[in-house]
Amino acid sequence: QVQLVESGGGLVQPGGSLRLSCAASGSIFSIYVMGWYRQVPGKQRELVARITGDGMTNYADSVKGRFTISRDNAKNTVYLQMNSLQPEDTAVYYCNAVYFTATSWGQGTQVTVSS
Repeated sequence: QVQLVESGGGLVQPGGSLRLSCAASGSIFSIYVMGWYRQVPGKQRELVARITGDGMTNYADSVKGRFTISRDNAKNTVYLQMNSLQPEDTAVYYCNAVYFTATSWGQGTQVTVSS
């Protein structure tokens, strides 16, 4: 099973930026479809952004123009650059990998946007 380790969460003021990272195990990272999801208490986990092995991306409408997902296949790492953060972006952010018929999740990293 693919192991995923997120980092980069924290507390930031409204309008600020954070970059999340997710390091993945495995020798075939380049074919994984990687995604970032987020969840707040009492709500379902939702897709934030996703990127295919060849770099095609899609985003939730709420983050388009503010967040950018990218990947470095040489480092087995996917990133989420988050700009213009707002309080409603506060959530636990999870990294996700889909490969063949399997899926893996990271442990999550807390992002809090507050003044």
